[in-house]
Amino acid sequence: MRNVDAAGLGIGDDYPPRIMGVLNVSEESPYSPSVFDDPDEAAAYVDEDLIGEGADIVDVGLESANKRFEVLTAEEELDRLDTAVQAIESVSGDAVFSIETRYHEVAEAALDAGFDMVNDICGFADPEMPRVCAERDVAVAKMASPPNLERPGAVEAVDDIYAALQREGLTDKTIVDPAFGGWSEAKTLEDDRETFRRLREFRALDRPILVSINRKNFLRDLAGRSTEEALPVSLAATAMAVERGAHVIRTHDVAETRDAALIGKVFARDRLRTTDEVAVEELDVTSVGELRRHLDRIGGEAAAARRGVVRTFGLSGLSPAERETLADAARGTPVTVAGEGAHRLLVGTPADLPAVVESASGRSDALDAALAAVAEALA
Repeated sequence: MRNVDAAGLGIGDDYPPRIMGVLNVSEESPYSPSVFDDPDEAAAYVDEDLIGEGADIVDVGLESANKRFEVLTAEEELDRLDTAVQAIESVSGDAVFSIETRYHEVAEAALDAGFDMVNDICGFADPEMPRVCAERDVAVAKMASPPNLERPGAVEAVDDIYAALQREGLTDKTIVDPAFGGWSEAKTLEDDRETFRRLREFRALDRPILVSINRKNFLRDLAGRSTEEALPVSLAATAMAVERGAHVIRTHDVAETRDAALIGKVFARDRLRTTDEVAVEELDVTSVGELRRHLDRIGGEAAAARRGVVRTFGLSGLSPAERETLADAARGTPVTVAGEGAHRLLVGTPADLPAVVESASGRSDALDAALAAVAEALA
């Protein structure tokens, strides 16, 4: 996993999780505590409530990306940029300043005016955006979106999200964002949950991952909480996201999110790496899909994914005859059956286990039911 330097701020596996606080100069933005039209008041908010609470990055929005509102033109965004520039010029604290936009003209003007990085909510739908960011050697967050400047984040399925992030390529300093939230009418809460479950797959893009999950519907719905009551579920998800490989957390609740992210980092798996001529990294791969992504990235044979992941199933309550049936079915295969008494562990790859399941089936109803559960998990 490559790291990204954002104006001197390291982002990636080698660094602590980074917290991105939010400042809006868009009057239509729904989260009123972060919305300002007075530069001095905005600067005070950034110093006290964002940087003062631990934000590493301040993301400044010029318009609400909510699909209920009309999309501003580049010229209309530029009209609001002066307020944002005056605000960051008045900030006394130290942070990386990110401009949230979909237009390369706005990104260019903001970078000229002192911004450090770009948050492209339309994922390079403006094909000039990666050129601008690459030429200026700045970090850019690329949110998964269709190639349409008026439909930020409107991608539903995980495979389509992954493909959208690959579209138009990635600069050396791209940070990928899988676009959690209700960006389109077609996107369901279950779509977001599936993306969260499969978050590790996005590590195969070999870029740091940004997630914006703060008080999102797909979390609130699980606990039956309103937006105002949803901080605890957001913090739980933050720790899990970092443990699964996220590097930047975008949030309105900076101090609390920082703490949750640090917990996720501490309890994430260690990955071995060296910094000499040969780099070694233990990939955090837990499923066939995750391994297939990494194989795709390096041009490996995708079919090898089913042999590269080991699955372990514990079976209990087996009769002596059922235990013997299972052992016989695995004999002479790469699958391991181990254990004593009524308990057995069934260990093997998704390529090898199905043959053992099939061979051991048809001997008893109880064993058949257990093996059907194994087969379902492997599907």
